[in-house]
Amino acid sequence: MAEACVFCKIVAGEIPCVRVYEDADVLAFMDIGPVAKGHTLVIPKAHYDPITGIPVEALKLLIVVVQRVAKAQYAGLHADGINITQANGRTAGQVVPHLHFHVIPRFESDGLHSNWTARQYDTPEELQRYADRIVETMETAQEGRVQGSGFREEGTHHG
Repeated sequence: MAEACVFCKIVAGEIPCVRVYEDADVLAFMDIGPVAKGHTLVIPKAHYDPITGIPVEALKLLIVVVQRVAKAQYAGLHADGINITQANGRTAGQVVPHLHFHVIPRFESDGLHSNWTARQYDTPEELQRYADRIVETMETAQEGRVQGSGFREEGTHHG
């Protein structure tokens, strides 16, 4: 437990929440500031942040509950769609530094607009450079040798 973490305090029972699912490893509860009614947060009970810091087996347990909550929102709330979001770091919009998924039921009449505006790569070569760097890093990660590379495209801000 991270002492200052609000989600760790919820897991410990120090802060109340409305639970929708709980097992030994995962807790799902209603978001008190919902984007749409029925908005649910799914968290690991252990403190992990960011997503790259959680063991794969723990992440698997978490995503199974995310799917279970989504199914329940479709069936129980008659949702027309579901947004599942997960942010890492302030730049990405993360507010609570404890790994969590937002499972948000969507309805035709909700008036919400959560799609982003697509951008473009300057050239097909730029697109390929980004893909190559991701592939190279993923392959290196499998060999256990990943460190920060400092990769930056000129003229591009990467937050």
